Amino acid sequence: MNPEYLRFLTECGKQISVATNTILFRYGEPAERFYLIRQGHIKVEVPAIAGPTLELQNLGPGSILGWSWLISPYRWSFQARVTEAAQLIEFDGMRVRSKCEADPRFGYELLKRFATLMSERLRFARERMIEEWNPPGFA
Repeated sequence: MNPEYLRFLTECGKQISVATNTILFRYGEPAERFYLIRQGHIKVEVPAIAGPTLELQNLGPGSILGWSWLISPYRWSFQARVTEAAQLIEFDGMRVRSKCEADPRFGYELLKRFATLMSERLRFARERMIEEWNPPGFA
């Protein structure tokens, strides 16, 4: 990525510490940020209509968490729970989205990266749901 874009992203991030069992965001809440996990682990979950939440993925250091800030209606599609105390870089998604609008080249570069992430996470979520719930006729 262009060094100018990397500098901008660095300006949009701040380091935070998050304790074990903290819920970073809940399904349906406004999505205004995203994260880079530096240390610790975060579980991506989907709440069930009845019963416990379903764990979709356990993310560790180097993983990006959150893409709902980029796609309208800007609401979280999943829930994230810290399973091991975490050191994160929290990015201001609204500021980054504004830069995407103002600079289409930057927006396209970022969208390519996040589209790959979204595709991977949605594929994984679908596979996990099939494994866990295994409804008849669902492929």
